[in-house]
Amino acid sequence: MNTALEGIVAAETSLSMVDGTRGELVIAGYRIDDLALSATFEQTIWLLWNGAFPKDVESFRRDLAARRILQPATVDRLTAAAKSKTDTMDALRMGLVGSSGNDDEDARNVVATFPCIVAAYWRLLNGQDPIAPRADLSHSANFLFMLTGKTPSDAHVRGLETYLNTVVDHGLNASTFTARVIVSTGSDFVSAVAGAVGALKGPLHGGAPGPALDMVFEIGDVERAEPYLRSKLARGEKLMGFGHRVYKVRDPRADVLSVAAERMFKESSDTKLYDLARGVEAVALRLLEEYKPGRNLQTNVEFYTALLLHGLGLPTPLFTPTFAISRVAGWLAHGFEQRRVNRIIRPQSVYIGPRPSAG
Repeated sequence: MNTALEGIVAAETSLSMVDGTRGELVIAGYRIDDLALSATFEQTIWLLWNGAFPKDVESFRRDLAARRILQPATVDRLTAAAKSKTDTMDALRMGLVGSSGNDDEDARNVVATFPCIVAAYWRLLNGQDPIAPRADLSHSANFLFMLTGKTPSDAHVRGLETYLNTVVDHGLNASTFTARVIVSTGSDFVSAVAGAVGALKGPLHGGAPGPALDMVFEIGDVERAEPYLRSKLARGEKLMGFGHRVYKVRDPRADVLSVAAERMFKESSDTKLYDLARGVEAVALRLLEEYKPGRNLQTNVEFYTALLLHGLGLPTPLFTPTFAISRVAGWLAHGFEQRRVNRIIRPQSVYIGPRPSAG
């Protein structure tokens, strides 16, 4: 019996198509490599919510920027959470405010404030005062600014923008399904996002990609890669950043983020870490084919996510919250789609417990 609903079709969607056999990801009609490397995140949000690119993306950008200011009560909650060292994903959920009663307003407010909540909480957690948002910066640039107080370079903004575009939606994963179920009950979008954050916090779904980069750092030099990796494989250990439950070939998101990372590191005139990661990747792929022939274990999104986000200066504990800053737009897109369906999601279960004795 399938207890994980694997292979069960639970919804029809026009938002994303994941083809694990061909290694293809389509977002609202666009291949991920065509979309992620060139679109702004504001354009991608609008595309998911409306089915086409905006005619006036600047108007949408200004509207989101105007919604970034966190309410004093939210800052108070985050301040109290920081004093008790609350988990960052829990703080993100705590930063959500109540529903306005209007789906579009809720969606715009949540997307606009997510990066502000994460940045403000991270600074509070590290004994620093939050930084006020800047309305003149894009969604991606403002997040980096609120973390550091420095205007980010164009290369860093483009790197983050590409990442946000790449992971914005990916089929009916656990957090997206959670959001759709909540919306299907007639509940509001803020509640759906809170539930999705809870699902993403689970390590089986939202486990941070940091270990993939930790392995690269431990190796330190390409010359050490083969003995290090052979030792791990001989012990039956998994190589972090390789293999995927869905993709039976190379994860297309890894290809996009590899290009984005290369561009970003070259712009900074320091490709040492990027070159090391590429060297380790090449050795890992060769050894995986040797030790696990026919499995076709390829590089997954975690490997280049870790490299890219580290290059942006983000510490590992911010990797999953940054993922949420992107994926929330996808959750809300599914919310809009489910609202149009207007039917509760109510699967059946099979009772396998003890039965009362006859008579």
